[in-house]
Amino acid sequence: MATFLSRLGRFSFRRRWPVALLWVVLLVGTGVLAGRAPAPPPNDFSMPGTEAQQAYDLLEESFPELSADGATARVVFRAEDGKITDAEAKKAVQETVRELGNGPQVVPVTDPYATRSVSEDGSTAYAQVSYEVPASKLEESTRDALQDTVEHAASPELTVEVGGNAVNAMAGGHSSEALGLAVAAVVLVITFGSLLAAGLPLLTAILGVGIGGLAIKVLAEPLGLGSTTSGLATMIGLAVGIDYALFVVSRYRAELARGRDREDAAAHAVGTAGSAVVFAGLTVIIALAGLSVVGIPLLTQMGLAAAGTVVIAVLIAVMLIPALLGICGGRIGPARAKRRRGEDDSPKPAMGVRWARFVVRRPVIVLLGGVALLGAIAVPVASLEMGLPGDESKPASTTQRRAYDLVAEGFGPGYNGPLTVVVQAEGGGNAQDAARDVAGEIRAREDVAAVGQPKLSASGETAVLTVVPATAPSSAETADLVHALRAPAVASDHDARVLVAGSTAMNVDVSQKLSDALVPYLGLVVGLAFLLLIAVFRSLLVPLKAALGFLLSVLAGLGAVVAVFQWGWLSSLFGVAVPGPVMSMMPIFMVGVVFGLAMDYEVFLVTRMREAYVHGQSSKNAVVSGFEHSARVVTAAAVIMISVFAAFMGSDEQMLKTIGFGLAAAVLFDAFVVRMAIVPAVLALLGRRAWRLPRWLDRLVPDLDVEGERLERDLDGPTAHAPASLDADPDLAVETAGSGRSSVG
Repeated sequence: MATFLSRLGRFSFRRRWPVALLWVVLLVGTGVLAGRAPAPPPNDFSMPGTEAQQAYDLLEESFPELSADGATARVVFRAEDGKITDAEAKKAVQETVRELGNGPQVVPVTDPYATRSVSEDGSTAYAQVSYEVPASKLEESTRDALQDTVEHAASPELTVEVGGNAVNAMAGGHSSEALGLAVAAVVLVITFGSLLAAGLPLLTAILGVGIGGLAIKVLAEPLGLGSTTSGLATMIGLAVGIDYALFVVSRYRAELARGRDREDAAAHAVGTAGSAVVFAGLTVIIALAGLSVVGIPLLTQMGLAAAGTVVIAVLIAVMLIPALLGICGGRIGPARAKRRRGEDDSPKPAMGVRWARFVVRRPVIVLLGGVALLGAIAVPVASLEMGLPGDESKPASTTQRRAYDLVAEGFGPGYNGPLTVVVQAEGGGNAQDAARDVAGEIRAREDVAAVGQPKLSASGETAVLTVVPATAPSSAETADLVHALRAPAVASDHDARVLVAGSTAMNVDVSQKLSDALVPYLGLVVGLAFLLLIAVFRSLLVPLKAALGFLLSVLAGLGAVVAVFQWGWLSSLFGVAVPGPVMSMMPIFMVGVVFGLAMDYEVFLVTRMREAYVHGQSSKNAVVSGFEHSARVVTAAAVIMISVFAAFMGSDEQMLKTIGFGLAAAVLFDAFVVRMAIVPAVLALLGRRAWRLPRWLDRLVPDLDVEGERLERDLDGPTAHAPASLDADPDLAVETAGSGRSSVG
């Protein structure tokens, strides 16, 4: 692998202008195709295999006039002086209802006075606006008409607010990405001490994200990629694109410092650091593509699109970066070692080296301390509650949140998340009696606030009724009610099929679907990556340690999410409006993304340790050497990754805020506690055993030469290194370079 990539890097360096032009043509070409491509299809929010989806399908078949999957908006009115039933207030409300009904894409709007949607104290009323298309297909003119009508209806005497998925416009702007890039630029300048060297990773990352985003737009219609598919691709593409380029450029400057000419330095950088990039990228791709096993179309699309962006980032790192290094020539010089002087005027080791030596001397203390710290942070995971964020999670400054609060105060929290119960008579009979009996049974429950009158379909075989829970949509009690209504006894007692739909029921189903898929997904991703890392490190214990460390990182990251977003700790600091259940997708999302990124740091850091070991150093000295050559760069890469993710915490959308915080926290724990503390401590304790592979497995595993042993021999000559014995005392500082076979039986 190292030899092949070295040749690729040398080719790109020599043919720098044609290679660079090829990528420019690729960018322009995808841009032209994207400009001619039709608009991406709306996001597929269907959840195949869930009961809520079955109910929606049945409603669409039996009650097409209801537009069961159409967007909805709830316009809430509150009289500030007097009652909403007073003549003047009633007139204003009814005029607003008529105006809403004349809006584009609207099906009939409910009159709060006709549907008795007036609070008992007479202060509040609400009208339900239904649309003939899903929220993803609403035109901007439709949203604007709704907002204009609401704003026009408001007055000092009448408060008018609106909530629902028809109001939630697509997230716009790129302030989050811009903030992350700004921090990344500062970190890169500090790391390289050169504006030009710092600019290369930023330039190539933006180029990769640009090509990836345009390609997604080109493929959107033929592959059915939704309009928000590119969100995750942008986030991941920026993070890994900067990191991968950073590692190759850093290795190039290090090779220049060793005295190599520019072409050899570029070839060697791509052969060694590029090998780590390829295998690190493969782990990320496995983790993202593995999201397909969950069975949620939107999640599958997001994962595959992001995986495609990672592929582009890897190709840029091993092809375009050496070409750009050739174009820059002498303007990017060798890395300058910072000279720190001690009291005796001798060179003072860098901080990373001093830390590694401390860990090697006190591995047990560091290991126990790191595990205890992450274990304590992970404790809140035991009380994890999952759900999907609704209007209650939005900032109090938004009209959606104010509408939610008005309904909760005037009617009760359950009115913000009514359930839709579908009753279908067995054997194609009449559903009227069954629906009436089911409604009576539900009405008698203490956890139900109200039950609407059943409505029969034209065929009479299906009925639908609305059930209002007594508790908030995101509460555990409401989830229990959904499960109770779906109990087999409810259907069998009335010889009918009973299904429960509605946004609350869909949230329950999605949470259950994600929970059921978590273990198989974890097994698939970790299993495939484990096999890959065995080939990379030619060891069983190093991949096992990497996987266990990753679990610690994810649990600690989830623990932090629960503490902030569910328990409300430091909620004001992180802009959490109302603590509540954690977003359902968060656990499996963190497993996928964080696993891939965690393996990045594992590969980059540990390959330098293994490289030192197979070139003759003792196991403990190899740990220190790995830190000497990679700790600074890995630290910079982690800070950049954290910055890119943390920038999304500034979003008003609870989903993006949670994702940004969770990923930033997990990367922080993984990079600075697991990889920088626990990993060297474990390797120091294991000694040579860490790098051993059973003889029978050694014959089966291909020798990928990620550490570039053969590459060193090819570049420096076959007699440049004396072979080191792998049976030497692991605590002796062996300074000879080179080695024989990289594993023992």
